[in-house]
Amino acid sequence: MKNIKSHFTFLKAERSGILCIILLIFIVQGIYFYTNPAKITSNLFSNAQISVYQQQIDSLKLLALNTKPKRYPFNPNFISDYKGFTLGMSTEEIDRLHTFRAKNKYVNSAKEFQTITKVSDSLLNEIKPYFKFPEWVQHKKKKKRNYQQKKYSKKEEIVFKKIDINKATIAELRKVYGIGEKLSARIVKYRTKLNGFVVESQLNDVYGLQPEVIQKLWKRFYLEKPIVTKINLNTCTLEALQKVPYINYELADEILNQRTLREGFKDFEELTKIRNFPSDKLEIIEVYLHIE
Repeated sequence: MKNIKSHFTFLKAERSGILCIILLIFIVQGIYFYTNPAKITSNLFSNAQISVYQQQIDSLKLLALNTKPKRYPFNPNFISDYKGFTLGMSTEEIDRLHTFRAKNKYVNSAKEFQTITKVSDSLLNEIKPYFKFPEWVQHKKKKKRNYQQKKYSKKEEIVFKKIDINKATIAELRKVYGIGEKLSARIVKYRTKLNGFVVESQLNDVYGLQPEVIQKLWKRFYLEKPIVTKINLNTCTLEALQKVPYINYELADEILNQRTLREGFKDFEELTKIRNFPSDKLEIIEVYLHIE
């Protein structure tokens, strides 16, 4: 304690000096305030200038309050909760869109967007200029619109000069929509194997040729039956019988065995009783055979 008290023990001269310093500080402070520094500061700017500055500050505040975030084009199919909130959509409207998208479905127009979400007309008119759909959707709309703009006074049909399908080339077959290079070559190859088509239904046996494509094909082609040299079913050889469409080696051998057992066929219906015989092709097979 004695050591601490020694720090606060001053001589008479020291105490007098301290009092003088304190007094001097008060005098300087008094001079500063009595000289009216506020009046000096007010002389720096006039009231008119201060009013102009205040108006500028107020206008900037008002502009900041009224300025909306800049919007960029977006796909309405991918609106998040936050995005929908900034657009002004309600929670129910956002949930309707998300429920629709959960079914792996897509909105393809502003009208469909309103139908799904049930947003108001005013909100739709405000945000639909920013809708950006994929290019294929836009192309589809444009194509549909162009199609609807076409008005015909009467039905127009394109008439083609038909060609015999047994003389058609690969290039001519490729003109049919749905028949490419491979399929046209396959048709010609099968036609060669048959030595020419004899009935229209034989086209159904061409692998990969769809029924709707066959219908389009007959709008460009017709069938002129080739001259077929029929063979006698009761006297033909195994080799000759194999050349008949739909009859392979095993079936030809079985037919000859049955011919021997039956001592000859009386009519073509007897062929349908042979095992593995293609009964649905009997009408075509009859074109290549005759019975004596």
